[in-house]
Parts: sequence; C-alpha cells; structure tokens
Amino acid sequence: MKGCLALEDGRIFFGESFGAEGKSFGEIVFNTSMTGYQEILTDPSYCGQIVTMTYPLIGNYGVNSDDIESDGIACKGFVVREYCPYPSNYRSEQSLGDYLKEKNIVALTEIDTRALTKHIREAGAMRAVIATGDNLDINALVEEAKSSPSLIGRDLVRDVTCNDIKDWTEPCPWVAEDKDIGARHKIVAYDFGMKNNIPRCLVSYGCEVVVVPASTKAEDVLALNPDGIFLSNGPGDPAAVDYAVAEIKKLLGKKPIFGICLGHQLICLAFGGKSYKLKFGHRGANQPVKELKTGAVEITSQNHGFCVDIDSMNGTGVEVTHINLNDNTVEGIEHKEKQVFTVQYHPEASAGPHDAEYLFGRFMELIDKNA
Repeated sequence: MKGCLALEDGRIFFGESFGAEGKSFGEIVFNTSMTGYQEILTDPSYCGQIVTMTYPLIGNYGVNSDDIESDGIACKGFVVREYCPYPSNYRSEQSLGDYLKEKNIVALTEIDTRALTKHIREAGAMRAVIATGDNLDINALVEEAKSSPSLIGRDLVRDVTCNDIKDWTEPCPWVAEDKDIGARHKIVAYDFGMKNNIPRCLVSYGCEVVVVPASTKAEDVLALNPDGIFLSNGPGDPAAVDYAVAEIKKLLGKKPIFGICLGHQLICLAFGGKSYKLKFGHRGANQPVKELKTGAVEITSQNHGFCVDIDSMNGTGVEVTHINLNDNTVEGIEHKEKQVFTVQYHPEASAGPHDAEYLFGRFMELIDKNA
C-alpha cells in the first residue's frame, strides 16, 4: 500500500506502508542512530512525535522481547529509507513490520530520508501527518497537519508515566558493578517516561528502587525515606510539567538528586531557570558531550527537543558541568550545596554507547558522601 508524510509547511514525501494502516499526527523529528530502532520506538520520550531514522537500512536484525524499553510504543509514526522485511539475527523473534502492525503504528519505507532530514534541519521540527492509502487527499492532509496540536506548552508526561508506586528489582546485564552487591541504597525514581534500563542500572549499582508517578507529592517521596532521588527522562515541553517542578523545589537540598534528560530540565526550572525549544533537537546515539572539569569527551545517547537557557540561571548557585560539542548547549549542571547533579543525555545507553554509565556510580558516591 502507498503512503505519504505531509508536513505543515506543505512539503510532501511519498513512500510505501510497512506498518499499520491508517493516519496519525505528530511532530516530525530525526534520529541519527545506526542501530537501536526497537529501543527508540519503545522510548516514552518520543510521545507525540513521528520518528525518522537517518541510517538507511532498518529492520535487518528484527525485534526481540529483551530490548523493549517500556510497555508499548509512544511515538506516532515511523519513517525509514529502506525496510528489511526478512531479519537475520539469532535474537530476532519477529520482523519490525509485524511488530509495528501489532502495535498499530503507521510506518513508511522508500522515503527519501536524507532529503527529509535536511529539510527538518533547515526548516525545523514541525507538525506532520503520516498516512497510508492509494488515493490520499494531499491538500487535506497538509491542512490537518497545520491544525494538529503543537508540542510547545503540551504536557505529554501524563500520557506515559506509571499509574501507581511500584518496586523495581530487575538488574541490568551489562553494567560494570557487581550484580550481586545487594541493596545498599534506597532510591525513589520519578517516572516521567522512564526507560526500563534506567531502574535496571540503579539495581545493578546496589539500589533498592521504588518507581513513583510523575505527580507524586514531595512529602510522599520523603515519607518513603529514600537515600537518593532520581528524575527520569520524558517527553514534551518541560515548562508544561509545572506540577512536577513545584514538588522538585520542595525536594532540593533534602536528599541527593540525580536527573537526566527531562529530569535535568525540570531541576533547572525548579532552580529558577527557563527552557526553550531547539530548532530540531538532539536525537541519536552519537552526540558528543564534553565534561568541563576534566576535558573528557563522551559519545552519548540523547532524545530531547527542548533545552535549558543557562543565562536564566545566573545567581542560582548552579554550575554548568557539560556542554554539547555540536552546538555548545547545556548538557549537565550541578549544585553542590543542594546535592544535585544532572545531565541532558541518557547514561543507561538504551540504545547507545556506555560512555556515561559511570554517572550511576557518581550518584552512589554522592549518596555515600551525604549519608
């Protein structure tokens, strides 16, 4: 079946359907990872977005149950240059196309993803509609894209957070720490759209992990008597998650806190900072980040479309610790007096390189120091 991707500025890309039939709306973005399409699809941070893979061949190693990062697929569509319908890998359990049909996700192949990516880089991420069918009304689709909701000012966290408090006990198979170390710290982890490998890493670093919904009150978190608090990744505009910012303000200085991605942004807002939307965001497993103290460069996994304006945080006691080497945007901060540090990227590396895994160990050291 034919299909097309219609952008709000009138640009049209035609292709072939390889997922579910139908129509879906979202912000069109691109990811530069060469592998990890299954982790990308199941990352709740992509809620509200149509994901384009810049690597040309997708689906060649299939899909398996071990690499799923959440209970479902939060993105609104998937776009590739060339889909491989016959995967060849010993871990494969089904084809990517069958998986997308099963999850009711519209997907297109035979799209000129290089042209699409260049267009997004020049014009910026924008609203789009992805649709299947042999006789589509292109003009109507463009108008529908224009009238679809923007990500700015939208709280998407409520769509992906857990509903109840839950314990997490499953470890991560590849982290450096001894998996038999036993629980030495109790961590309460806010779920703003958390990927599974995050609590797995915390468990493998010797933590008893309690996952709580995004709307959990500060007093309820403290009542759990944690040794440290973790703030996860998540989708959308951080300024729209004001209820979480209000609770984080109450937690600053009470317990050691480590935040990543959206958690990083929410902490910065709690300190009085402001956020803004990037032109096309950072999405991929190959983003170079420099730690300013050591000069060390990490290749990181990232997925975010908003960023913190560090100038808005002058006088708050916050120190910038990491910068993105592609555009010099803020990639990490710390506040020593409040026992807080954050990074804009994903140290759990799902998918991506393991360069930043050490940050979980740094979190353990901060907790030990302030015990």
